[in-house]
Parts: sequence; structure tokens; C-alpha cells
Amino acid sequence: MSNVIIKATSKQLETMKEAYQPFLQHKNIPYTLFSAKKNGTTITAYTSGKVMFQGSSAESEAARWGSLQTGPEKKIKPTVNLPKDIQKLSVLGSDEVGNGSYFGPLTVCAAYVDQTNLTKLRTLGVRDSKELKDTQIVQLAKVLKETIPYQLLVLSPKKYNEIQPKYNAVRMKVALHNQAIHLLLQKIAPTKPEAILIDQFTPEANFKKYARLEQHQIQEKMYFVTKGEQYHLAVAAASIISRASFLEELQKESTELGIPLPSGAGTKSDQVAASILKKGGLSLLANYAKLHFANTEKAQKMLEE
Repeated sequence: MSNVIIKATSKQLETMKEAYQPFLQHKNIPYTLFSAKKNGTTITAYTSGKVMFQGSSAESEAARWGSLQTGPEKKIKPTVNLPKDIQKLSVLGSDEVGNGSYFGPLTVCAAYVDQTNLTKLRTLGVRDSKELKDTQIVQLAKVLKETIPYQLLVLSPKKYNEIQPKYNAVRMKVALHNQAIHLLLQKIAPTKPEAILIDQFTPEANFKKYARLEQHQIQEKMYFVTKGEQYHLAVAAASIISRASFLEELQKESTELGIPLPSGAGTKSDQVAASILKKGGLSLLANYAKLHFANTEKAQKMLEE
């Protein structure tokens, strides 16, 4: 059994936890931030910043996150190299919502904010969607859609489950980001952004590897950074539009099903999933939930008890 340890920054740990959301194990292990199990490999992140990979795919899994080590510690160097004064440039930004939620779709938005709109967006209060209430997000999204060019893609749970065996969670997001950016570039042509900024969810090399598998691959003027909304309002706007769409779709699904569907992937999601399974089995649940999440198995066990 391979055993690999890497050292990660706090931002990288946040990105990793989001990426492993579908595989998280709810165990109370001292001095750990999270523990996940994916394809026979256990990933354990410690409060010290060390992340341990144990299992047959340990080396390949660790390699996703940068330089791996089995000997002396070697820190992963951040790869943030953005254009000077990027916050003042005309930028196309992209972000996604719903990746860590068991119920609801995966929404990805690309938004273009040129220099002439920067002041207006600041005045509107555009910022990180995590700092806004859901009501504010919905209201802001309506205004943004009338103010800036954008491209929104919504992947329903049913479609998500159909392609998930072929596309892992990362490749799926890469494909959606790539397509949203491609379509938006067509919309704003012949205008070209001074930079394309993607809210980072996987290392740049990994993103470009998967992007090369797409028909219309985007490779130029691309920059990757976690918490991209702090670097340019284009990412913040994309995040707000994505979040509003996710909330709208989740509400539609709740109304259609007659059961309030929670966001996230906690215990409440397990309980609701169990109710849906009891009502219509796995075929019904597949219309509303991302089946490969651990919640599905937990819900099935609830019914057996």
C-alpha cells in the first residue's frame, strides 16, 4: 500500500475539501480537517497542513495537487501569477455552484465585466456570493443578467448521473467551465477579454489536460486562483448568477417532488434521500440527487434499519 504525504496551504486545503466533498467520511479524528475515501485511497488532511494519501492510487491522487513527497517535507508552491492590476482590467470570469450539494444541479456561469462596468458593479454591491444572503443573491442576479454578458450552464441531477460514470467530478466541471467560456467568447466577439480568470478547483495542468478532451478547448489567456472573486468582479458576478440559478432549480425540484430539498450534503440530506427512496426508489432519487455521493448509501442503510 502506497503512502504519500504533501504539504498544502490553507487555501489549497479548502479547494481539496470541496473537490472531495462527494467522498467525505464523517469521522471525528483528532487534529484533522477532513477525511475522504476515493477509489480505494484514503485522503486525510491534518490541521498542520499535511495531507496523507494511503492506498493503491495514492501517488496518482496526490499528484493532482502538485509536488508529492515520500521523504523530507516539500511545500507546494502557489501558482498564482496574475496580470498586474487585474482588478482594473476587462476580464471574463467563471465559477460554479452545486458541486458540494447532494441535491440540486451543478451550475456554471461565465461572466464578462469590462472596465466600463466595474464601478457600476461595485455600486450594486457585487462581491463574494458567500457573503450575501440568498434573497440578495437572487435580486443581484436579475440585475447582473441585464447589465453584463454572461453564459449560464445548468446540469440537472438526472443528466449529472448519466455522465458521471464517464466524467469524474473534476472533468465534469472542466467541461462545463470550458463550454461556458467558449459560448460567452462567441457572444462578445469580436471583443476579447484581457484575461480569463477561473475560480480554481483543480491544478492548472489538470484543468488543461481535461480541456484538451473537449471539442472547443480554451487554453489562452487563462489564469487560475482560489477565491477568484477577491481578484476580479467578473468571478464574483459569475458566482452570484450561478448561485441564484442553483437556488431556483432546487426550489423547482422541491415543488415538483413535494419535499423541501436541502442544499449541502449533511445529515438532513441523508434523511430526505431516505424519504425519496421510500417513495419511489433509486430511479426517483436519481432525478434530484447526485447518486455517487456517500449520502445515497447512508440513506439506503436508514431504510434497512
